[in-house]
Amino acid sequence: MRHGSIPGARGRVRPVTLLGDPVLRNPCEPVTGFGPELARLVEDMFATMYAAQGVGLAANQIGEPLRVFVYDCPDDEDVRHLGHVVNPRLVEADGVVLRGPEGCLSLPGLEAGTERYDHAVVEGFTVDGEPLTVHGTGWFARCLQHECDHLDGGLYVDRLDGRRQRRVMRQAARASWGGRAAAGTR
Repeated sequence: MRHGSIPGARGRVRPVTLLGDPVLRNPCEPVTGFGPELARLVEDMFATMYAAQGVGLAANQIGEPLRVFVYDCPDDEDVRHLGHVVNPRLVEADGVVLRGPEGCLSLPGLEAGTERYDHAVVEGFTVDGEPLTVHGTGWFARCLQHECDHLDGGLYVDRLDGRRQRRVMRQAARASWGGRAAAGTR
């Protein structure tokens, strides 16, 4: 991406992968090629995230099993955080554990109170291969942890206790998109 361009402006909106698709449950592969193809993927991810009105999107959510995510997410102070991380590693998740509402573009229209740390640090690379460290607090820390979970084959419903998880999975099964959702939990 060039400086000054609007992320996703040149991207193509792709279909979002829904709960039940195996690509969401398998760990993603590291990115090995930093070039125009990766830049196009990141642009498509931004375009798709904005079209779906999300605050984060992992590559496997558009069917690409690669370790990449994008975000445009505020923290609890309403400071906007905008960017992407290639080959991210969650190196810190600490502080206070808070239960807060969490949803997912791969489970559209559903959310549940999910416990997450209020501080997170992710290390990785830019689309150009430059090292990157992203610090998040509050809502943005939740976003960073959520997207890293995706790349490891996890979903927020995996973090719910039995009762909450069963409730969300029943809602998913009843949703218009949820015919195969019952097979979606680990």
